[in-house]
Amino acid sequence: MKTLQECRDSIDGIDEEILQLLNRRMQVVERVGEIKHESATAIYRPEREKEIITRLTQLSEAQKGKLNRGAIEAIFLEIFAVARNLELPERIAYLGPEGTFTHQAAESRFGGMSDYLSLNSIHSVFQALEAGRAKFGVVPIENSKDGIVGETLDLLAKSSVKIVSELYMPIHASFATKATSLDAITKIYSKDKGFGQCRAFLSEHGFQNVEQIPVESTAKAAILAAEDASAAAICSHIAAKLYGVPTMFENIEDEHDSSTRFIILSDFKNGVSKEDKTSILVKLKDAQEPGSLVHFLQDFDKEKINLSKIESRPSKDKGSFAYWFYIDFYGHIDDANVQKVLAKHTGEVTWLGSYVKGEN
Repeated sequence: MKTLQECRDSIDGIDEEILQLLNRRMQVVERVGEIKHESATAIYRPEREKEIITRLTQLSEAQKGKLNRGAIEAIFLEIFAVARNLELPERIAYLGPEGTFTHQAAESRFGGMSDYLSLNSIHSVFQALEAGRAKFGVVPIENSKDGIVGETLDLLAKSSVKIVSELYMPIHASFATKATSLDAITKIYSKDKGFGQCRAFLSEHGFQNVEQIPVESTAKAAILAAEDASAAAICSHIAAKLYGVPTMFENIEDEHDSSTRFIILSDFKNGVSKEDKTSILVKLKDAQEPGSLVHFLQDFDKEKINLSKIESRPSKDKGSFAYWFYIDFYGHIDDANVQKVLAKHTGEVTWLGSYVKGEN
């Protein structure tokens, strides 16, 4: 190919081939949906999706292809989302409003075509799942800077829904505005924390004396910036896109290593894979006895089960200062060594979900 037009003609031909193959894939997907419906099998299978992405990444590497794992994930997660909607359209509830990082996390797994339900609290997401108003829920459970989200743990402790997937998402702030130049900006909207997290950027660009207006969410900041050409917003990338505010700068936060762990909730049990993680809630019967927690953890050590997290939470029993423990470990609830440990602690452990471990 010697000319730009020849390149474009080649790309058009390849695009047509891709479209034909995608339509063939979706025909098979429709049959998969019928089979799953007949057998009452869950539509969303994170372990199967990860298996496909890993296989394709290895294939691309072997072929010395241009697509790395991140690029393959970006393309195929959207294909998976479209496929799930063909199999069986499902509603996804998430901690809103629209344009938040939780919304961005939800879309990264369920795609742009899904039916989303924005709710104003984590508690409302759990309620929507328990009442059957949504099939999946997406909520934050942990931030690399601020630690665990206590409300999520407390709700998991008493809810019937389970963790079916997890994902880690880097938290980046965007500077979005309809202004044509920085000098035209007279006010900046953001959540109160947003200004502190982007202090160096604001100083570098001479915004110290520009009015900074805190609002309830970064999504609200984007809405207000969309209505005023002299305003800007510090917000998420998805909020700027959703409300039509051009992004002038990306990744403006002072520290670039912040990430949030989100969990996907539903009412089914994942099958065993080779890369599982399990979350449990532990309420020890002899919690007041010296060494009770150590003895419990030693049982995991004896079975060579690696723990990835342990977090204590107040039990909230009236008049009590007792604690229960949230624990993550590598393995599936149905693994033989895990069952051996749990058999020693009947009545002390609540299973919160087994799922494919996310890429941190």
